[in-house]
Parts: sequence; structure tokens; C-alpha cells
Amino acid sequence: MMTGTRAISRFISNQTWNFTPISVSRVGSHSLNQLRMSSSATAAVSEAETAAAQKSYQIIQDCGNFDETQARRPDFDHSKPIEVTKSPNPNWEYGQGVPNNRANLAGKHHEIDPYASDRPMINNYRLLVSGIAPRPVGFLSTMNSKGEKNLSPFSYFQVIDHDPPMFIVGFSSRPSRVKDTYRNLRETGECVINTVSENMIEAVNATSIDAPYGVSEWDVSGLHEAPSTTVKPSRVAESVFNIEGKVIDIKEFTDHQQPGMSLAATVLIKATRFWVKEGTANEDYSHIDLEKLRPVGQLGGISYGRIGSTFEQPRKRWSEEIEIDKLDKIVELTIPEVLILVFRKII
Repeated sequence: MMTGTRAISRFISNQTWNFTPISVSRVGSHSLNQLRMSSSATAAVSEAETAAAQKSYQIIQDCGNFDETQARRPDFDHSKPIEVTKSPNPNWEYGQGVPNNRANLAGKHHEIDPYASDRPMINNYRLLVSGIAPRPVGFLSTMNSKGEKNLSPFSYFQVIDHDPPMFIVGFSSRPSRVKDTYRNLRETGECVINTVSENMIEAVNATSIDAPYGVSEWDVSGLHEAPSTTVKPSRVAESVFNIEGKVIDIKEFTDHQQPGMSLAATVLIKATRFWVKEGTANEDYSHIDLEKLRPVGQLGGISYGRIGSTFEQPRKRWSEEIEIDKLDKIVELTIPEVLILVFRKII
């Protein structure tokens, strides 16, 4: 099997790269003119500061001989069905809390100041990605003002509303220049968010390589482009679900910038079009089949998670939990008093 370094070298030798330098401070037309952007985002950092920052920037984990480690593991089973089980505690009752919880409550918590002078930034990163899990992969395709394409996965990503459909992407501070995706979003204000399924993960992971600005990760990954309607960046044809979107706001964290590091920022994106692969959803395209989507979640370190089993837990209504004919008995009670009655099964 070809090693990663040899494979990349062979790929690069067969490509013709076209680099076009552009200004980071450039802003595209339409809604981007109204974005609240900080002029400090364009400030250059010195080479010495960048070198010092790079020394302590250890986001990419050293995995040793990972090919050898992986060779000892069982094969991935694509045919394994997703099992639906009972919920963890199907007999749970109001006021019960967590069953058999005495051991959990006995354990103490350790307080951490994320800004402590003796706490390395990398410790916050590792703590957050291992503790806030699983996280969806935000797989964004973008384009700069010169038409150069970019494709990249993001760990800090989430849908935050459906009316209107809104998404947020977080861009971490990093040595020297900002990420290409962020640069493109500032310039053009357009992107496509693509879902990631099990069978795509190697190609998606390949796009996270720190390629020079202007190199297209489409070529690096071998993924296929599909045309979009409301934005210029292409959709990933292999994805089950694509969301075309436009930037409506950007927030940069200027108060936290460190020497040699780029600004951290969050980008708010409003969906302009949905695309769902035929045969993966119900008739009115209101629900995607989990077996067809086969989503992958990011965990701590270099780990990803797949859906092996699931369970259902319906949300309940207050009015349905209390019998209507008994409501007249409690109309004058306070909310805490009503809750006590519910917990004791009096009503």
C-alpha cells in the first residue's frame, strides 16, 4: 500500500497548479457590504511571531505508524444495519432523575480556568473535542473571487434554526494566515454545506490537509462536483444532503488574538436551497432515512463515530401529562406545587 507521503507526492507531480494571490481585505458584493468586520483581521503578523505560535500549535496529533495500527483492526462492515432499541430507562418517572445515580453524585468535579497562564491552548482543544461529542462534520465548499475552489471539513459547526434555516461555523485561531474557507466566505459570502456519510470519510479527511492557498481540495479528494442554483460553489455529488447558503454575519474575536496567530471568528450562514438525494427521504422530503444517510460524528482526538444503534424518546406535552378533568383542582396552585403533585402521581 502506498504511504500517505508517496501518494501525495505522486498526486502533486501529476497536477498543474494555478496560484493567484488575492487580498485578504477584499470584500465581495451583495450582503457582505453590510457585514460588521474588524479591520484588524487584515493585519499581518511577523515571521518571528508566526514561528513562535507554530511551535505551540499542536492541533494535528502525531499518530505514529497509523497504517500498522489500523491493519490490526477488524474491517469496517458497511452492511451492518442500524438497530433500534428501547430507551436507556423506559420506566423512568417524573422526578426520578438519573436511576442508580449514587456513584455519579459521589464523584467530584475539577474546576478549570480555560484562560489560566499555565494552561496550554491545546489542552482546551483536546478537552472540548472529547467532551462535546459527537459533533456533526461541517463539510463546506467555497470559492474565492477569482473562481478558485476550496473544500474543507469543520469540527465547530451546527444547524441553529429552521425558520429561517440557519447554520454557524467556527474558525479557530491558528498560526499566520486565516483558513482558506474563512477567507473565501469573507470575499464572496457563498458556500455549500455538504453532509458526510460513512463511505465518504477518507475523501473528506483528505480535504483537511494544509494545502497552499489556491489548491483545490476537489482534486486532492477525488470527490465530484454538482451544480448549485443560488450560489457559485459546487455541491458534493456524493453527499446525501446539500445546503446552499449565504453569509449574513461574521463575528471576529479581536480581544483574544495572540501574537503570531490569526483571528478566531464565527460565521452565520442562511440557507438558500436544499438538495436531497432521491431515494433517501420520504415522499414529501421532510425526513431523511438514517440508513441512507449513515452520518459520521466527530469525537475526541482522531476518532469518529458511526450510528450502530438508536432509540426513540418522544417529547411530551404538559397538557397531555395531566388529566384534563383534574385541572380544576389545581388552578389555584403554584407551578412548584403542581410539579410536586405530578411527581407524587397525585394527579
